[in-house]
Amino acid sequence: MEHVKTNIFDRIAVRQHRDRAAKTMDDHNFLFCEISERLSDRLGNVRKQFELALDLGCHRGELGRMVDRHNSVRKIVYSDLSYSMVSLSPTPSLVADEEVLPFKDSCFDLITSALTLHWVNDLPGAISQIARCLKPDGLFLAAMFGGNTLAELRRSLFSAEAEISSRVYPRVSQFVKLRDLGDLLLRADLKLPVVDIDRVKVTYPNALTLMSELRGMGESNAAHARPHHFTKSSVLRGVQKHYSKDTPSRDSPITAQFDIIYLAAWKSHKGQPLPLAPGTASVSLAEALDTSGAIDRGVGRSFRQNE
Repeated sequence: MEHVKTNIFDRIAVRQHRDRAAKTMDDHNFLFCEISERLSDRLGNVRKQFELALDLGCHRGELGRMVDRHNSVRKIVYSDLSYSMVSLSPTPSLVADEEVLPFKDSCFDLITSALTLHWVNDLPGAISQIARCLKPDGLFLAAMFGGNTLAELRRSLFSAEAEISSRVYPRVSQFVKLRDLGDLLLRADLKLPVVDIDRVKVTYPNALTLMSELRGMGESNAAHARPHHFTKSSVLRGVQKHYSKDTPSRDSPITAQFDIIYLAAWKSHKGQPLPLAPGTASVSLAEALDTSGAIDRGVGRSFRQNE
């Protein structure tokens, strides 16, 4: 099947949003830190030495700093689309676009990525480039937003804008589905793929606080088809009204859903073990990864998983 590249996202806007968010990320990066810690924990279960790693789309190095604690990783290179972000990360670091990786073939033993690949226009192409940059038996380990992430906000924005306008804009991205990713990894010559999902729910005082948080994370809308004007105050009031329909009262907190898709796969090499036949595993993936539990994020936010 011929691969067709799409052009949904404005990569200049993605960079600008990250530039704007870089200096105040400490107030908004709790989700990046939480998911980075989970990725780092998964790496801790891998019994292999990695001489050179790449933290791709590093933001300010949240994931790389956690990975660096592992004795199995000797050196990490940090890269991000945003100079403002990467300048606040550890060194060595460079500005690099996830869509056009400036690295030679087979140069990294490990490539990690936390919550950045959902802004890539050509995800199959990006994964193929990641595979190209990995050494044989190198590991790709990543997390990205997917599934029904921010579905409640998407519906509320659509309903609010439809009430007062003849035109409705795409204000929240569509996200990749879990079922598509295993095949993308295999097509890129990455073997033994594992793809799973955490459904994380974060509670905010209201919808406007959620939207402010997304802006502070550098996660504002970057679709080419987004509106290029300020959102009307009537739309913002409508968002809160529609978002609050499922809460006990208008003053009750609202809940935002983030589906976190985890990817793990190995660059093929001759001595690689073969996967087990379907149905022969003695332990389920959920048991192996221990995805149960809840986390309280303190005043103004609560954070729970797998509901």
